[in-house]
Amino acid sequence: MRFIRSSGIILHPTSLPGPDGIGDLGPEAYRWVNLLDKVGCSLWQVLALGPTGYGDSPYQCFSALAGNPYLVSPALLLAEGLLTRKDLADRPDFPVDKVNYGDVIPWKMKILDRAFHHFQRSASPALQAEVAEFKNEHAFWLDDFGLFMAIKEANRGVSWKDWPEALRSRDPQALREFTENHVEAIQRHELRQFLFFKQWRALRKFANEKGIQIIGDVPIFVAYDSAETWSHPELFYLNEKGLPTVVAGVPPDYFSRTGQLWGNPLYRWDLHRKSGYEWWIQRLSATLQIVDIVRLDHFRGFAGYWEIPAKMTTAVVGKWKPGPGASLFQAIDKALGGLPIIAEDLGKITPDVVALREQFKLPGMKLLQFAFSTDSSDPFLPHNYPTNCVAYTGTHDNDTSRGWYRTAPESERDFCRRYLARSGDDIAWDMIRAIWSSVAELTLAPLQDFLSLGSQARMNLPGTTGNNWSWRMSVDVFTNLDLISRITEANYLYYRTKGMVKEESVMQGHI
Repeated sequence: MRFIRSSGIILHPTSLPGPDGIGDLGPEAYRWVNLLDKVGCSLWQVLALGPTGYGDSPYQCFSALAGNPYLVSPALLLAEGLLTRKDLADRPDFPVDKVNYGDVIPWKMKILDRAFHHFQRSASPALQAEVAEFKNEHAFWLDDFGLFMAIKEANRGVSWKDWPEALRSRDPQALREFTENHVEAIQRHELRQFLFFKQWRALRKFANEKGIQIIGDVPIFVAYDSAETWSHPELFYLNEKGLPTVVAGVPPDYFSRTGQLWGNPLYRWDLHRKSGYEWWIQRLSATLQIVDIVRLDHFRGFAGYWEIPAKMTTAVVGKWKPGPGASLFQAIDKALGGLPIIAEDLGKITPDVVALREQFKLPGMKLLQFAFSTDSSDPFLPHNYPTNCVAYTGTHDNDTSRGWYRTAPESERDFCRRYLARSGDDIAWDMIRAIWSSVAELTLAPLQDFLSLGSQARMNLPGTTGNNWSWRMSVDVFTNLDLISRITEANYLYYRTKGMVKEESVMQGHI
């Protein structure tokens, strides 16, 4: 795949406006795509799209392949005849500026259950055939996921490690009996997946027809409480009881003196290699059916990863272990015919990580917020960017640029003002212009930075739970003429307007 000079905005669908307490794939998502088109952006970056669990994090999902049913649009279900206006009459009065998951989740589940009952009673033969085709196409993961979610539901939502032993260990007879006794529950979860994928694919098609590509996100690790670890325990370091023996994280660094203990199970890379990386090829192939470009999270873990004994309460004790390295990406490249991947190479990067990224010509990430803590040789400063990179003001894990500037040490603030030759009064836009004018092939910033919002609009504070993933944009953004004018002008001035860049400027090679 080849990239041309272009720009985009980071906005997860949950942050869109709408009446149901959470952004979804309905009318406001189409308005959002139209806004991107209007201002000349050709990239829309989202976070991981999987079904979220505890903490509502897109990076701790019940499946690496399933979609998030909370994103299904009731408005589109109404238009398709799977809901009636009466079904929406008891909609709660939700806040418009944030997602209150405690109220949203019961409402969305109620709506999806009503849609399921309408489907059972009155679905047309054409729609039934469409659902049957979907189930057949996605059976390689959907069968396990539907069963996993139904068992979890029957056990009051507890982790699969606390299920009855026969179900936990996937005893064939126990699974057969459960399936026979819970057919409707399994079908309900399968229909939710059908609805998500149908709505998402229509939205992606609409975006692609306007020349807008979607950048998706693939976390390197999967959640322990997921369909994948339950259905394929042999691919992970789990003991005979299905519990992790070692877990993922990162060692102590300047961000944290105890490191970060993520707790995700680690891969048995030896067994993945023996299978020709079949699971990874399926995962990336399925992801690229719903997005155009993948941001591969924690890329350094493919060169080497920090292995922590499962009994530890911090990430201090651990050891570096080799990742799959080039053999994984060679297998994926051969199977998929290309690597449309952005390498998330932030953090402490060693020469082997750089070599792996450069071997496959993968663009890395440059965050301007990281640029002002050293001197003019800092690789995150725009004059040091290579062309083959993706530049950001910040990402979902950073404070907003305005929030960062307010809390940064004065030495960094001073360097930032001197470098940008600005007073700092309009810091978010000063930083946007700095990366937009750089040689970086792709540039992106969170919508919060285009709106010059402070820390109250931050999407996530790593290492914390609660109050994350909840920010929502105002519907007024769609008609904010000053915002529209400023983004349009930045794209024009720095030669990033969709359709403006000539073919001869296309980056040579492929990623």
